[in-house]
Amino acid sequence: MTRYVNIDRDTPLLLPPDLREWVPPDHLVHFVIDAVELIDTRTAPVNERGTGSEQYPPGMLLALLAYSYATGMFSSRQIERASYENVAVRLLCADTHPDHDTLCTFRRKNGPLLTQAFAQILELSARCGVLKVGQITVAIDGTKILANASKHSAVSHGHAEQMLRTLDLEIAELLAKAEQADATPLQDGLTIPAEVQRRQERKAQLQRAKAEMEARAYARFQAEQAEHEAKLARRAAASGKPPRGRPPQAPEAAPQPSDQVNFTDADSRIMKTKDGFQQAYNAQAGVETASRLIVGPRVSQAANDKRELLPDMAAVRCHVLPDTLLVDSGFVSAAAVTAVELATPGLTILAALQREPHGRTVAQLEKRTDPPAPPPEAPFAERMRHRTATIAGRALYQLRQQTVEPVFGIIKEVLGFRRFSLRGLAKVTLEWELVCLAYNLKRLHRLDAALRPA
Repeated sequence: MTRYVNIDRDTPLLLPPDLREWVPPDHLVHFVIDAVELIDTRTAPVNERGTGSEQYPPGMLLALLAYSYATGMFSSRQIERASYENVAVRLLCADTHPDHDTLCTFRRKNGPLLTQAFAQILELSARCGVLKVGQITVAIDGTKILANASKHSAVSHGHAEQMLRTLDLEIAELLAKAEQADATPLQDGLTIPAEVQRRQERKAQLQRAKAEMEARAYARFQAEQAEHEAKLARRAAASGKPPRGRPPQAPEAAPQPSDQVNFTDADSRIMKTKDGFQQAYNAQAGVETASRLIVGPRVSQAANDKRELLPDMAAVRCHVLPDTLLVDSGFVSAAAVTAVELATPGLTILAALQREPHGRTVAQLEKRTDPPAPPPEAPFAERMRHRTATIAGRALYQLRQQTVEPVFGIIKEVLGFRRFSLRGLAKVTLEWELVCLAYNLKRLHRLDAALRPA
């Protein structure tokens, strides 16, 4: 006779179950619980008076968010639902169920705690020998992460001016219609005062957006004006003769007609992605090449990386001191590379100044000696090309595409993080730190790191 396993859902358990036995001993949730227990969570705001309802321990909520992000759960309602349905989450929460509002509030108001937790996890990684903090190689790159806003909720400066003129005409027409006793009535349910108020509110919203675009344009003008004056000075000092050719174009303080602001998330920007132009943020990360741990997370509003080298290096130096920095050509400028290397003695920046075609030619396969080093007075581009033309330089630079780019691939494809849940640059930066913290914990679990307390 066919034999089946007895499925009995009616008999209650005679002994209280141990939740730890419901997940394998090498499960990620055990590692996250143990790692967060080593983190100092005293900076989290709590009700010290003890009044009101009982509050969840900050360590448990931090571990819950870190584990959820590491397993691809980013919505607070999804995390709340998992506390009932997911066995690993029930173990982590000790069979309690934090509601989505508690999770949202904790995630939004604990930026310092998340920053401190990220730093402490790196300290624990260094203590157990996984991460070195000095004389290391770090690869830096950026990726576009979608904002929690639609690009269709944005308005350009030119369209805003056109809409303001249209609204002024419509308001004047409605007010004139209200003064006419025998005017044609509106459709059922519509009144002139309500229509005027609706247009005035829209006008105020457009005026705020227009002022924001003008403020951004002036800030951009101030940043570009100094660079423009430096270009003119270098052009004049290039030779004793009058400069030839067209002079560099001066920046403009007025906003461009194509400048945009988004009503849903004003801090986000229109950026070019593989799926076309999207409302997004530029998420940056510095990755240590040996351990593949993220050591420098930050978020930028810039659509490209040409001004990101200095702030990215500052974020990396908060945790480690590299002696080699690997970047692609989008980060490179003579001013930025010189400033970073002067600020960090002993640092060498490697970058490919042009895109190399796929595959290798026969000449590239042949063994060859390193080219002679250019003199110190050689042009900047010539000196940078020589760094990646040597055998050692090529071997180092190949680490960039083997480290930072796979990290972004894991975050987007394995974790599934492609869109921020929060809005505003400050909150988005907080969420990106949480994503990087979750990635580092997942990476350390993969390396079977034995974290030890201080």
